Amino acid sequence: MPYLQLEVIRNYPYETKQLLAKKLGVLYSDIMKVDQNRITISIRELGEGSIWRCSNTEPMPAAIMMCDIRSGREANTRALLSKSIIAICNEVLDLEAGQLNIEFTQHSGDEMYHQRLGGFSADWSADEGSI
Repeated sequence: MPYLQLEVIRNYPYETKQLLAKKLGVLYSDIMKVDQNRITISIRELGEGSIWRCSNTEPMPAAIMMCDIRSGREANTRALLSKSIIAICNEVLDLEAGQLNIEFTQHSGDEMYHQRLGGFSADWSADEGSI
């Protein structure tokens, strides 16, 4: 954890997805004050017509990012992260303005097991980013 799951309607080259993962990892680490080794990012290319945002008129093509994170960050920190993620995705993936929504699910540390990091995560604390 964190686990950022991006669902899009286009296919992208390997290098584009790797660049996006790098930029998002650095961004998340910086804003959320966490070791980059904890971050996992998936990019699901579901194809044209697979994700729709409903409206009062016609549904429009959409993209969504689900962010499973450890609880403890304030709403303004998550808002900054969301705006920054949207800017990076719009730039790297050429998404349209208003296409990407971000949703958060917050967990305690003991709901995330990292084999590579030796077990369950600790609950997040503000001191973590200074280590």
